[in-house]
Parts: sequence; structure tokens; C-alpha cells
Amino acid sequence: MKLTWQDSEDIGIELFEKYPDIDPLTLRFTDLHQKITELDDFEDNPAASNEGILEAIQMAWLEEYQDARD
Repeated sequence: MKLTWQDSEDIGIELFEKYPDIDPLTLRFTDLHQKITELDDFEDNPAASNEGILEAIQMAWLEEYQDARD
């Protein structure tokens, strides 16, 4: 499945699967952006993101991260 910036939930899941021990709240948005664009399934313009998109992805990842710790 090819991912775009609009796939925040799916990106959050993939990030959690790839980095299960990273608390997403500890990442700067620049680091989060890099991790997203380095995902194998990510195929969108890296410059097309913004703070709102990154925050939505971070929250989706955080939900997966917290669920795994409950």
C-alpha cells in the first residue's frame, strides 16, 4: 500500500511497527518528517507536509504506542 500525507493513521501504525520503543512525543517534527519519508511505502512529495499533518501522524503513532503499553 502506498502512503501519502493524507494517510495519517496508516503512517502512525507503520511508524509504531518500525520504531516500537520510541515515544513519538520525544521527537522533533524534523525528525518525525524524516522517519515518515524514509518509510518504504511512503510515496508523496516530502515538501507537501505541514505542522498539522505531522501532528496528526504523531497523534496516530502515540495512540498505537500507548495502546501497546496498556
